[in-house]
Amino acid sequence: MSMIVEVVRSGFVESTHQARMLTLDAAGRPVETRGAVHVPASPRSSMKPLQLLGMLRSGLRLEGELLALACASHSGEPFHVDGVRKILAGAGLDESALLCPEDYPFDRAVTERGRVYMNCSGKHAAMLATCVANDWPLTTYLEPAHPLQRAIRETVEELTGERVAASGVDGCGAPLFFVSMLGVTKAFRAFPMSSEDSYERKIFDAMRTYPEWTSGTDRPEAKLMRALPGLMLKAGAEAFDAFAFEDGRAGTVKIEDGSPRARVPVTVAALRSLGLDAPELDELARGVVLGGGRPVGELRVR
Repeated sequence: MSMIVEVVRSGFVESTHQARMLTLDAAGRPVETRGAVHVPASPRSSMKPLQLLGMLRSGLRLEGELLALACASHSGEPFHVDGVRKILAGAGLDESALLCPEDYPFDRAVTERGRVYMNCSGKHAAMLATCVANDWPLTTYLEPAHPLQRAIRETVEELTGERVAASGVDGCGAPLFFVSMLGVTKAFRAFPMSSEDSYERKIFDAMRTYPEWTSGTDRPEAKLMRALPGLMLKAGAEAFDAFAFEDGRAGTVKIEDGSPRARVPVTVAALRSLGLDAPELDELARGVVLGGGRPVGELRVR
């Protein structure tokens, strides 16, 4: 049975959202299962850590915050844009090589538009750097038959333990692989459970050490990771979240109608189902419903 999120305004339930949720304990056993978590889903940008793993296995060399940026759906803040340009420059390229679409950044303080501001540009810069390291073609790096994308698909199937059920095109133009929420949860759990010197652990450590580089300074994803320092969490479009904690606890969330407003409260519920909690999560758990510019209600998970 799916989870229900009620949107309460002035004491009246004016809307509802349905959600799927799966959480696994530190031993990989199911803790809570809500909805159809075994059927193919569209994880969108939640797959970026797996995509980056495929790149590292193919010879990409990045460290620290730039490694986190390669997993990011970033806000386009100045440090994000500078980081993307640094990844490109390290490969002898500039932003003209990017094939992601032009976009405005999430950061409303920045009014410029371009490919480097698009939230997936860190991933695209890393893809290009991987191609340069292997002398692979640069102008076709988004094609499913490209060696880079074949390597990424193999990595996705290995970590999820599933064959890709279907493939498509993500919002940034990169191939999108449809797998189950169970497969994504198992894949995320593999990151903290891998050896200290593994690429998986390197990604895990970079994301939780530099949470603002994986999203933005004031984004909910960064707030959750700062509140729970052992947490790696990655959001995807259409209201998908995937996370893993340092001891192997892991989970995924999908809001059925793709509404982003319900995603964070359900993710907090998923974390709390595993005993992961902090005072900072209280506000994120409720969400805020505004009326006349002031709070008049909240989101309620049941």
